[in-house]
Amino acid sequence: MIIQYDGTNYAGYQVQPNGNTIQAELEKALLKMHKGTVVKVTASGRTDARVHALGQVIHFDTPLKIPMNNWKRAINSLLPADIQIVSAESVPSEFHARYDTTGKEYRYFVRNDQHPDLFRRHYTHHVRAALDINAMKQACQYIKGEHDFTSFCSPKTDIKGDKVRTIYEASITSDMDEIVFTFRGSGFLYNMVRILVGTLLEIGRSERKPEDIIDIIQAEDRKAAGKTAPPQGLFLWKVFYN
Repeated sequence: MIIQYDGTNYAGYQVQPNGNTIQAELEKALLKMHKGTVVKVTASGRTDARVHALGQVIHFDTPLKIPMNNWKRAINSLLPADIQIVSAESVPSEFHARYDTTGKEYRYFVRNDQHPDLFRRHYTHHVRAALDINAMKQACQYIKGEHDFTSFCSPKTDIKGDKVRTIYEASITSDMDEIVFTFRGSGFLYNMVRILVGTLLEIGRSERKPEDIIDIIQAEDRKAAGKTAPPQGLFLWKVFYN
């Protein structure tokens, strides 16, 4: 299934002891459909508290013989309004939503204006300072390619080994007061997109130079990079598979 959700009121995707999560709501709906039998859901990856998704992918195994075109309507009727099934299809039993991914695309939204917008506060990061778009675009060129992104990974990560990832696209578009950062890559580390955006915003405010990205990557040290941008501007946009 491809699902989308507004992460504003959730403690993230993954089930945890304290706070409601996207996974918990999905499994609660499936529990009702399966008459009390627990069905575990696997996603392409986690998203943090207040992070959104337009193209999250999940899979689960079920003994139910429901026509495929009825699954979407059935589960959506049991989910809260801020979680929605976009599409559903049958896949081979060996398919794995997480391990079969070939890449992901994230987008981060910034409102660049003197005044905050009450109605966009849950979906954009508000930045008052004037930003140099061209400098940030120049910096994006240094992000693309295969690099060790240790400097752009939270120390709280549970990944102990290789932090090399390939970024195929790092781009910025702007329209009026909205700036959109797009990152598409083979994979992403914990908080990686938010740290990239936080660093690019420092470049946009002329606190760093575009070419500083080179030294930050080479440092392989989280302290070398900028602040972590807040979660509400981040969207898991699409997950790619062969």
